[in-house]
Amino acid sequence: MTGWYNKNPILSMKILLFSTAYLPHIGGAELAVKEITDRLPGVEFDLITAKLKRGLPDFERIGKINVHRIGAGNKFLDKPLLPNLGFLKAIKLHKRNKYDLIHGIMASQGSAAAYLFKFFYPRVPFILTLQEGDLDRNSPFDKFWQGRIIKKADVVIAISNYLAEFVKRYSKKAPVYVVPNGVDLKKFKIQNSKFKNKIQNPEIIITISRLVKKNGVDILIKAFPVLLKNLGSNHLSPKLLIIGDGKERKKLEKLAQKLHIGDKIEFLGNVSPDEIPGYLSRADVFVRSSRSEGLGSAFLEAMAAGVPIIGTAVGGIPDFLKDGETGLFCGLNDPKNLAEKMMLILNDENLRNKLVENGREMVEHKYSWDKIAEQMKRVYDKIINHNSGI
Repeated sequence: MTGWYNKNPILSMKILLFSTAYLPHIGGAELAVKEITDRLPGVEFDLITAKLKRGLPDFERIGKINVHRIGAGNKFLDKPLLPNLGFLKAIKLHKRNKYDLIHGIMASQGSAAAYLFKFFYPRVPFILTLQEGDLDRNSPFDKFWQGRIIKKADVVIAISNYLAEFVKRYSKKAPVYVVPNGVDLKKFKIQNSKFKNKIQNPEIIITISRLVKKNGVDILIKAFPVLLKNLGSNHLSPKLLIIGDGKERKKLEKLAQKLHIGDKIEFLGNVSPDEIPGYLSRADVFVRSSRSEGLGSAFLEAMAAGVPIIGTAVGGIPDFLKDGETGLFCGLNDPKNLAEKMMLILNDENLRNKLVENGREMVEHKYSWDKIAEQMKRVYDKIINHNSGI
């Protein structure tokens, strides 16, 4: 993202964001919006989102964003209604605020409202950010709409090279910029010297993930008894912590019992983002055996916290995971290979320290939120400056 940055950027702009969900509903996309907007001076933000839960106010200010919630607080009703109701709200807000551009977060219901808005205000630039790691797994109906939204966008921001390539299936004309999600480096600073000393007992394997099929938590659970068998009488005694919740949880709990490793696994459910650094400080290995992945912010957080990572070579993961340098790849849907990679990290201190040092260095160089916010501001400035010359 060099060469095109205007050295005299617009000092003040008004931007209308569209997101199907927003805080206090927490996900990678929502946290990215909060982290980036907090770091952009001279920009005024409004955001339209679905209410999804009773008791949330129709309007509140969160950080630097004026949040406008649409719906009755029922996720089964609010999401389907968001395209039309969000579009009507956007027209009302635009008449008052005269936005310089609109920005849809993910090709879902929120961005469908932006898509409709663009028909009525074609001269207002429409930026779309793609965060999703499972776009290929969408239903035909969802794929139809995601294609229309992508084609309507004037500019697409992808959080990984994988998603940047995905955009080209639908749009040959829209410029595509890769602006990844980032990490709060101070928050995830290494909190102890466990890697300089003998590994703690028990050794902690950790995953932080929505418990859905695409994240491959079942592969990790199946790999665990293989790991235990391979260790044999070795002094190591690993334990698996699973942070996150989702529709696969009961199935995964049953799988752990079926494999007779229920006493070795702790399902912690959803954990506050403020507590995640503490859990990572206890961990010896981070694993997510994903079947698909847009980028994988949890990997970056683990790297920032000084935890060696294991992942699959899918989606956006190869953007930051260089095998044997910043982490280890395991085979897709391959519990045996995953067990081998976990054992390798647990047994090889030199490798472990190398992965930790290289991972932390990469995150500091490429994925701090301050640098990500700078990249986003450059995209905004470029679009505003270009549009002002039309």
